[in-house]
Amino acid sequence: MHKYKILCVISARGGSKGIKNKNIIDFCGKPLIAWSILQAQKSKIIDNVYISTDSKKIAKISRKYGAKILFLRNKKLAQKNTSKFLVWKDALNKIEKINKKKYDFFFDLDCTNPLRNLKDIDGILRFTFSKIEKFDSVITIAKSRKNPYFNMLEKNNKRFLKISKNIKNLPTSRQTSPEVYDQVASMYLIKSNFLRNKSKLYDGRVGGYLLKDYQNFDIDSHLDYKIISYLFKKYYLRHS
Repeated sequence: MHKYKILCVISARGGSKGIKNKNIIDFCGKPLIAWSILQAQKSKIIDNVYISTDSKKIAKISRKYGAKILFLRNKKLAQKNTSKFLVWKDALNKIEKINKKKYDFFFDLDCTNPLRNLKDIDGILRFTFSKIEKFDSVITIAKSRKNPYFNMLEKNNKRFLKISKNIKNLPTSRQTSPEVYDQVASMYLIKSNFLRNKSKLYDGRVGGYLLKDYQNFDIDSHLDYKIISYLFKKYYLRHS
């Protein structure tokens, strides 16, 4: 058994632009946020699931599925350009104050990526506990489909395209390029002391927990919704 106190929070603002009401849109028969709540509730490592939202509608739906809402997030922390790190910090401070309890870890589940499962949730927790002294945070990653040493481009000051990584002896194939990863917006596990005292995730020692390639999607557009719905039915619903 682990000895750590974990605060599990799902952050979901109400003003999504790409898809209206994205966090509570119907997804495979349930509001999108419900899947993340239910996934976390299956874990024996997590005690409770909390929601950080500015929306009364999201709060009401989340309560229906068993999540706890102790406050409504300030609208200033619910803008499209709001730093996620500040949202996490706000949730940690408020929930600790209300619960009169200090947590060792802050665990964020992103509800726009429902392709994780119980094995992934418990896996990232156990992985981090086993390397407790090594990392300040562990995030989900996947092998990148594009490589900045080979086929990712940007424009130079004359607006011509060039390979993103400006190094000598560029690799001549993807297979010989250094391995790179995508940050997957699925799970973020952060030491609470680090979250309290820093302002950016990458100010610290960040470790990666590798997900499968098909899990490297999150819902930002209607096309994403269609793709993820297909993958969810194929990989999640058939095995849950």
